Amino acid sequence: MKVIVGSDHAGFDLKEACKTHLIKQKDLTVDDVGVFSKDSADYPRVAHMVARAISEGEYDRGILICGSGIGMSIVANRYKGVRAALCHNGYVARMARMHNNANILAMGERMIGVGVALDMVDNFLNTPFEGGRHQSRLDQIDSGA
Repeated sequence: MKVIVGSDHAGFDLKEACKTHLIKQKDLTVDDVGVFSKDSADYPRVAHMVARAISEGEYDRGILICGSGIGMSIVANRYKGVRAALCHNGYVARMARMHNNANILAMGERMIGVGVALDMVDNFLNTPFEGGRHQSRLDQIDSGA
């Protein structure tokens, strides 16, 4: 599985913790598109890079982190085929995959701790999409109906 991660300055520390956690897992390719310091940075630039890469099928999953996760998820969800889910715990991350086939996990460093974040990452990467009635709902979202 190929995973792309990105953050702004407010999500930098949590991104680094998640990236370290991901790199330790087998069978994952992890690419970091920034930022690479705590210097002030605008979140849309990074969110666009991650969302574009997911939309174009270059990566299987993405992780975006800013202070609240809200801005990142708003930008990402403007891309065709992107389903970015702003999550706050492992259960929500698991449901985002099972029922919504989310392909980007958005988190807020100022909202959660590292332990919760790593639990969400694991749930997000390891939970399959259930399909069935959930697929028909995604089809409705994509069709605009």
